[in-house]
Amino acid sequence: MARLAVLSLMPLLTAAPAAALAPARIQEIERLVATEIARQNIPGLSIAVAAGGDLTWSAGYGFADLENFVPAKAATMYRLASISRPITAAAVLQLNEAGKLDLDQPIRRYVPSFLAKPWPITVRQLLGHLGGIRHYENAEEINSTRHYGDALSPVRIFQNDPLVAEPGTWFHYTSYGYVLLGAAVEAVAGVRFVDYLRARIFAPAGMERLRQDHLFTIIPNRARGYMVNSAGQLQNCALADTSNKVAGGGLIGGPEDLVRVALAVRAGKLLRSATVETMFTPLRLADGKASLYGLGWNVTTLEQRRLVSRTGGQQGVSTILAMLPRGGAVVAIMANLERAQLRELSTRVLRVLAGIGDGTASTVGSVQRNR
Repeated sequence: MARLAVLSLMPLLTAAPAAALAPARIQEIERLVATEIARQNIPGLSIAVAAGGDLTWSAGYGFADLENFVPAKAATMYRLASISRPITAAAVLQLNEAGKLDLDQPIRRYVPSFLAKPWPITVRQLLGHLGGIRHYENAEEINSTRHYGDALSPVRIFQNDPLVAEPGTWFHYTSYGYVLLGAAVEAVAGVRFVDYLRARIFAPAGMERLRQDHLFTIIPNRARGYMVNSAGQLQNCALADTSNKVAGGGLIGGPEDLVRVALAVRAGKLLRSATVETMFTPLRLADGKASLYGLGWNVTTLEQRRLVSRTGGQQGVSTILAMLPRGGAVVAIMANLERAQLRELSTRVLRVLAGIGDGTASTVGSVQRNR
């Protein structure tokens, strides 16, 4: 398929938010978006932002479905991929605040069916990718089409396997560590994992459309996913059923949902302020070195300001959620193209929102919002 042009990519505007974003800032963000759509040949992209702690603007560009010429909108639904993890982390920390789950206890206390390893693995270590649990092992696991009906069943995929390292000694990124955490939430809360999220995370944060990425359910506004093949052409992505990793990458929603959950965490609607501070503090390895990961979030800096973020990537989608907690600037970007690089775009948008340096990019032409 030929490269997509930066067409009349027109956004659907949602109802006016509590606080408006200045037109000049919107224009600058749209120039940045236009540049990345053209540079990376992204079929469809949706974005939402907050400034000063309020959701202020959202829009969609390009196509949610190329075959049927369906425009991407602010309301388009994309797989969250790994952005599911900060949400799972919030659920774990809520149960910790309630005295039902101890972060420094072995995970087997809550999921006893997980087989014992040479060393105990704590809940905190799993939240920070320090538990030594392996990641995907082969293409069959990555592109799993098996459907799982609960949070515990997927644990059987890896429960017999050896650890890749002694817990606490090495940062090892893994979806399966969060699968184990989802099983713990389900066991401790006594309800299905997704039901817990719906009642205790989605509803308080105002995330009305966020839900499980169920392969067989009709989900309005769901985007089709694409990838670039070895010849550099766009094609449909591989089929995958993400029920094998709901807690680590099996949710679906829009960018406004992501901004709302970040703002809810920041505002103390989901967790106490002391817990949020712990969540946004990098964990340390056994040798004393700090990782770049807290509890569910990457933690870095932007112009001496703390920047917390989480990227996601899986079949047919690339996502990012980034926030400057001190000023309440948040950006969520979701694209229906595998391996799209969104971090630089998100950083430039944060600079525009917070007024910290030059977020400009070369102009490649106007970009119109999908209506």
